[in-house]
Amino acid sequence: MKVVEIKDIQREEGQIFYIRKYSGEIYIELPTSTEHGQLKFSIEMDPLGNKKIDLLQFPKLNYPLIPLKRAIVDFIMKEETEGKLTC
Repeated sequence: MKVVEIKDIQREEGQIFYIRKYSGEIYIELPTSTEHGQLKFSIEMDPLGNKKIDLLQFPKLNYPLIPLKRAIVDFIMKEETEGKLTC
């Protein structure tokens, strides 16, 4: 299983500056097909600069939940460190 991309990423405006909320369309490549669905997540930065990603909504697929969530979080963290997410 591999996360291919997240399209149409939109940042939701909020009052708390250290929490950023996003939504978009995620595409996931499974062994038998490529699936897509809505994704909502938030990135929270603590006082020491560590980032925590929470998945608020993600597609329900016929795939084990823990590896699916781990792959999505890893992909989001990679996009964040490369600067591809809007600030």
